[in-house]
Amino acid sequence: MKRIEIEDLYQYKFLSKLNYSDDGKSCVFVLSEMDKKNNGYKSFLYLYRNGKIRQLTSVGKEASYIFKNNNELYLFTSRSDEEKKDAEALRQFTPVYSLLLDGGEAVKAFELPIRASMVKKIDDEYLLISSAFDKEYPDYYKMSDKQKAAVNKKYLDNRDYEEFDEIPFYFNGMGYTKNMRNGLFLYNMKKKSVQRITDPKFSVGSFEVINNRIYYSGNEFDHIRSRKDVVKYYDLKNKKTYKVLDDKYSVYSMVKFNDEIIIMINRHLKHGLNEDAVLYRLNPKNNKLTVFNDEDRSYGNSSGSDCRYSHGRSFKAVNDRLYFLETRNYSIVLAYFDKKGNKHDVYTAEGSIDDFEIFEDKIILNILKPDALQELYLLKDNNLKQLTHFNSNILKNKYVAVPHHETVKSAKYKIDGWVLYPKDYDSRKKYPAVLDIHGGPKTIYGEIFYHEMQVWANRGYFVFYCNPFGSDGRGNSFMDIRGKYGTVDYKNIMDFTDHVLNKYKNIDKKRVCVTGGSYGGFMTNWIVGHTDRFVCAATQRSISNWISFYGTSDIGIDFALDQCAADLNNLEKLWNHSPLKYVDNVKTPILFIHSDEDYRCPLEQGMQYYTSITKNKIPAKMVVFHGENHELSRSGKPHHRIKRLSEITNWFEKYAK
Repeated sequence: MKRIEIEDLYQYKFLSKLNYSDDGKSCVFVLSEMDKKNNGYKSFLYLYRNGKIRQLTSVGKEASYIFKNNNELYLFTSRSDEEKKDAEALRQFTPVYSLLLDGGEAVKAFELPIRASMVKKIDDEYLLISSAFDKEYPDYYKMSDKQKAAVNKKYLDNRDYEEFDEIPFYFNGMGYTKNMRNGLFLYNMKKKSVQRITDPKFSVGSFEVINNRIYYSGNEFDHIRSRKDVVKYYDLKNKKTYKVLDDKYSVYSMVKFNDEIIIMINRHLKHGLNEDAVLYRLNPKNNKLTVFNDEDRSYGNSSGSDCRYSHGRSFKAVNDRLYFLETRNYSIVLAYFDKKGNKHDVYTAEGSIDDFEIFEDKIILNILKPDALQELYLLKDNNLKQLTHFNSNILKNKYVAVPHHETVKSAKYKIDGWVLYPKDYDSRKKYPAVLDIHGGPKTIYGEIFYHEMQVWANRGYFVFYCNPFGSDGRGNSFMDIRGKYGTVDYKNIMDFTDHVLNKYKNIDKKRVCVTGGSYGGFMTNWIVGHTDRFVCAATQRSISNWISFYGTSDIGIDFALDQCAADLNNLEKLWNHSPLKYVDNVKTPILFIHSDEDYRCPLEQGMQYYTSITKNKIPAKMVVFHGENHELSRSGKPHHRIKRLSEITNWFEKYAK
């Protein structure tokens, strides 16, 4: 059996964005893959119809689409060299192409004078478009070419510096966000006209259409954007806007369900910013908000993996059922609510349900399995029929380590975790090992394929990982780690490590490595400041100092204080939870991985820890990736992802082999 290599990542196919046509005869989805030559990604549209899979597009730029009708798509993408040049010149526009499902080339249908981020078809006349714009130029789309050119020139002339007078001032993956708002626009396809329906200073979060009304959430601000959202609606008939709800809660999403709108709301009642959201129903007849289901659930899929390229849907209403994905313990469950808000389970995947689509009784699931990459499956009578085989040959005749589930009692909790055996395991030999710690902390590890872990197992390492206190899927009480960073979670991880090392006798206790990213990077920093049991460490996109994290992270204004259960008048507590405080205890060689456009865990966090380690003459190395952000390991440039994993693996090889 061959090894899974780091470079195999170039071959993986990533599936996403499943959508049925209104008649249920056609299902379209996106296949993305790495473009090794151009160091980027290509995305293509595929069609599932009459039991067969067929490729629809070949340019490699088609990731955004909607159904125009049952046999035709609208594609929102730049396909020509001229359109690419216009985009580079900062012209704000979105080309729209029409593509017949029965075959033929995509034909340009029209062009939107705004940058479309999300598009919904209201009817045969109107498209509803979400678009980012500059609040100083809210009617840019109305300007003449000469006026637009003048604005674009101003942007280009000022690109060497930043001015801002509001927060957040940048956002991970978006860059600096001075004056940027997300607005809603109506496009009349018959008249080819655009109308902005939200105020210039208002930034929209979620939105939905029902009964000739466009409901949307968000808030208007001049200097500080609030986490609490108002809800408004725009009446398509009288063209007026009405406020429905004041800014009391955070609104996450909206979905039309029969004659009502189901709104996912975080009430922040007892468990801080990361509290699990609950579902409310909004009756458009009287605009009253009532509870639909307020059980303690983790909606959506919060499992981690480096083998995805886009996220799938979390909710979809079909007739009298509201289907949803739920993170439950370490599994991803497809379930539905009936009209009364009662829950019914549909399917629990072996692995992870990354996306789903439903038409009547036909359910298609995008599943990432423990021993296989993403593929589409048809679910019928609780049985799966595999529809695609895009990744089958990639892993053929290669060793895929299967996760072995372990549990350990730690403090008052049962901690779930897993162990991967090394390739060509020999019970007579001793092996090095890697402890991998997930981010979040409100995410999970599950029984799914993880490329980096498979690479290490194929290099001859035991790999083990767990879901400590603070992880998702087990309710608010287990998730709520505020004010406890580095305490019970540290104990859980160390207790799980002890369990693994005691049970798996072939692990050489002197050759155990530790790594993690984001929260996992924080915990790696924390661990090496509290024990020298690990032979080396690789800390990625980490937090080291909660005091300086405040105000420098895109979420730092409230996340640091919320998670540490402190404020700026209690610097001692912020410092007590900071790994940097304990840096003089560190004896472990550390590799630092960071990106210079990571605005979630800014570069200075890694630099502070690296500087202190180096000053103390501890072996250390720092690798900074230019032009990358917090998503480096999941959606960074392909060559950078290969370089990142190579650096970590080589660091392990240096100290553990």
